[in-house]
This record gives sequence, structure tokens and C-alpha cells, in this order.
Amino acid sequence: MSAALAYRPDRSQATLVFQAKHGAYDTASLIEFLTDLHDHLDGAPVTLIWDGLPAHRSKTMKAWLATQRHWLRVEPLPGYAPDLNPVEQIWGNVKATELANLCPETIDQAHTAAETGLQRIGSSYPLCFSFLDHTGLHL
Repeated sequence: MSAALAYRPDRSQATLVFQAKHGAYDTASLIEFLTDLHDHLDGAPVTLIWDGLPAHRSKTMKAWLATQRHWLRVEPLPGYAPDLNPVEQIWGNVKATELANLCPETIDQAHTAAETGLQRIGSSYPLCFSFLDHTGLHL
């Protein structure tokens, strides 16, 4: 799963955009996700706060990002700083709620439970903003 929290600077709105796919995310699938994010946000300018995942730092990703500067600005997080990443708060919340004590018989059941949690979070502006507030970062 890949996710992005999008906030309006005036705190009037928050949006959770997520995508689930089989297999691991790599540079190509993350570029696809960011392209979908661009479309979902109707081309609005985005400042992306990113952790140090190797796919985020690959040569291919850097080259692609350089062509997207008209709408996308990237701010890297320090090397290991999950406490500064609001999306880490999302994963923790889903794991503690929808996935807590879940014993799925298939991976699809786990995906469904996780997607239910992501939809719950995405439908609550206050919850989305609480994850940002927890980091201490400001818009």
C-alpha cells in the first residue's frame, strides 16, 4: 500500500489518497502513484514530504521528479524520522484498529480490512489533521 495525506494550507480540508497493489512498491509504481495523485488533485501544486525509502532516492525517481517541478516540490525527511511522517501515524492507527487481532485467511481479507481503515481515516478531517499535528510540522 502507498498513501499520501494532502492538506490545504488554510486547514480547511484534508485528503487521504491511497493505493493498494500486489507486490512491493518500486520506483516505477511510485511514479505511477504520484501521477495518479496529480490527477486526483486536479493538477494543484503539491509539496511532498518524503522519507528515505530507496525508491524515493533512485536515479530514475530523481530524473522523473526533475521533470515535475511545475507542480511537485519534494522535501526529504531526515534519515530515520518516522515521528515526522504523518503517514506513519496512519499505518499505526490502522494496525491498532482494523488490523488489531485480525487473523485473515487470505491476504485479500487483510487488504480489505486495511482499506476500510484508510477510508475511515480519510473521511475525517480532524483525524487527518491530528496526524499532522502529532509531527509538529506546520503548513
